[in-house]
Amino acid sequence: MRASSLHAPGSLIDPKVLMSIRNLELRARVVVEGFWTGLHRSPYHGFSVEFTEYRQYTPGDDLRYLDWRVFARSDRYFLKRFEDETNLRCHLVADQSRSMTFGSTGYTKADYAATLAATLAYFLHQQGDAVGLLTFADRVRDYLPARHRFGHLRRLMLTLEQPAGGQATDLVAPLERVAELVRKRGLIMVLSDFLAPLDRLESALLQLAASGHDLVVFQILDPAELALPFREPARFEDLESGRSLMLDPGSVRADYLRQLEAHCEGLRQLCQRLGASCARLATDQPLELALFEFLRARAARGRRVRRATRLPGGGGSA
Repeated sequence: MRASSLHAPGSLIDPKVLMSIRNLELRARVVVEGFWTGLHRSPYHGFSVEFTEYRQYTPGDDLRYLDWRVFARSDRYFLKRFEDETNLRCHLVADQSRSMTFGSTGYTKADYAATLAATLAYFLHQQGDAVGLLTFADRVRDYLPARHRFGHLRRLMLTLEQPAGGQATDLVAPLERVAELVRKRGLIMVLSDFLAPLDRLESALLQLAASGHDLVVFQILDPAELALPFREPARFEDLESGRSLMLDPGSVRADYLRQLEAHCEGLRQLCQRLGASCARLATDQPLELALFEFLRARAARGRRVRRATRLPGGGGSA
């Protein structure tokens, strides 16, 4: 299957079609190419450690700042402006616990998260940025430091292809480990369903934010988790604890949805307090939307930095 054959002009890829591609790196390339295909439809903001801006060329602009890589992919002229030319250092933190093995769409949350992580890694690698990876379940499983060198991206893809497993999700220990390992400030993106208590998560995220890292949180949930569409009474099993309960979905749906929304809102507010970006993704959503969300968050961060540096009197951020 050729990557170009999955795209109609201006279209987004159906995740079910995408997941039919067995090779993870090819999946990531297909999504990134789809993103570039849609690039011409709106102004594009990218990133560096502080901020990089892309905008469409207008007559009279300095041709030295044309980005030819963007032109090759989108057939449109874009200018690239840097406020800090230091390449981005990014670490992906990917949940591979048993709760991520749930899926009602023909693939699991773990499959979707791995594809998203691979897409982000592929995209950043193409920009010349250094990408690292930490995977976890009930403990840290694998760690690859942020690198941009030959063979590193392939090694990262192979690590993401490892099957999910383990037991309960422990979000705190992996984030504490990242804080120990990553001393230079950069971008840290956490991919998980976050179906675990949030009370201990705040201190771990605060430690990363206090170290100067930018944080992006992707909460990945299956459509069945978001709607509880089941009609008949059935036995439901907790994938992590192994406990099972006989439930009538119709009688518990309203309470379940209320508690789930409260949990997700708690995560969103936690991220807001820490200045982190938080996006909730259903696994039936095209991954290009996640990539756009990532770039939107980076652009918003860049605008905040620029406003802070332009305060009267030359002051810094408040």
